[in-house]
Amino acid sequence: MAGNSGAARLTLSGRFNHYSSTYLGGVARFYARLHRRLYDRFGGTRFTRLQGKPVFRLTVVGRKSGEPRPVMLMLVRDGDDLLVCGSNGGHPGLPNWWKNLAAAGRGEVRVGKQTWPVSVRQVEDPAEYEKHWRTLVAGYPDFETYQALSPRKFPIAVLSRAAE
Repeated sequence: MAGNSGAARLTLSGRFNHYSSTYLGGVARFYARLHRRLYDRFGGTRFTRLQGKPVFRLTVVGRKSGEPRPVMLMLVRDGDDLLVCGSNGGHPGLPNWWKNLAAAGRGEVRVGKQTWPVSVRQVEDPAEYEKHWRTLVAGYPDFETYQALSPRKFPIAVLSRAAE
């Protein structure tokens, strides 16, 4: 499977997160919402890490509701761009934020105190996918565990700063 070449190093935290997203969805969603609310409450100056890794807030308009839908994601940079992976902790289904992102084609990110609009490009080219996959796993190794435990190939998108 692309994005999972060779034997994956299965991390304990990755296994826990996979179990939580797959079998304890309500608990995982509660924790994610709490984390986002605390991040927002402190203006992006606190709760900027999850399991020691940096995070950011992505806000996308809901494809059904038309309302802003914020979500906290792992912060993985590729130059000036941000990379996002629709891993959903390895859950068999795509995360709703990914479906909204694909439908909207744009969003807004908040990294610390800074907020800016982004355009979205889904990665289709296999060579580019592998390059970005390696960058994602280097930034957040649990992605590799999620992929090893999931039946689907995770989508990857590049978020680029858009004109305001």
